[in-house]
Amino acid sequence: MAGHSKWANIQHRKGRQDEKRGAAFSKLAKEITVAAKMGGGDPGFNPRLRLAVDKAKGVNMPKDKIDNAIKKGTGELEGVSYEEIRYEGYGIGGSAVMVDCLTDNKTRTVADVRHAFSKYGGNMGTDGCVAYQFKHCGQLLFAPGTSEDALMEAALEAGAEDVVTNEDGSIEVITGPWEFTTVKETLEKAGFTAEFGEVTMKPENVIELAGDDAVRMQKLLDALEGLDDVQEVYTSAEFDE
Repeated sequence: MAGHSKWANIQHRKGRQDEKRGAAFSKLAKEITVAAKMGGGDPGFNPRLRLAVDKAKGVNMPKDKIDNAIKKGTGELEGVSYEEIRYEGYGIGGSAVMVDCLTDNKTRTVADVRHAFSKYGGNMGTDGCVAYQFKHCGQLLFAPGTSEDALMEAALEAGAEDVVTNEDGSIEVITGPWEFTTVKETLEKAGFTAEFGEVTMKPENVIELAGDDAVRMQKLLDALEGLDDVQEVYTSAEFDE
């Protein structure tokens, strides 16, 4: 689906993420630790760890913090054991919301997430109630004016799954979640640098919100993202320009 506000929405989200990056170190450290625990401490052989480390480097997380998080995951340093949990629910206007958490206290986390949903006009749902509306994938967004034909040829040759041109002229390159970094680096070598890129849960369809509904939805997302145990929040809501 090629939404007219795709470029503005993703730039808006990127800006908000950049504002919060100082507070992101602890959450990134958790992800690095869990990734290392599950797949080993070598990013070259652990795609999830490589993504987490790249993300940490992208917000200038100090190397010693990255190394210590890996060591906690591999057992070289003592650390907390985290459990992965996903909660699902509905936001304003029936928009879908998924909340990925890493926690050492599930009782606390579910209470905090449920409270945020209820306080800001959402509803927490059951497992699987909205997950089918999202696709786990890598997403690279290129600015309007990028050569569509040249980018498409390079992206598909690099192993991308799809290339989508939006109504606003921006171009999305969709990859498999674990192929994201390889495709991104291959495109950069070919002269195409994305304005924004991430591995995400991409909604298959979006619900556009404007005015008071958009304000209320942003408050809900901010409340969820502000919780210590929450790693990522995904939604099918897009905000009208």
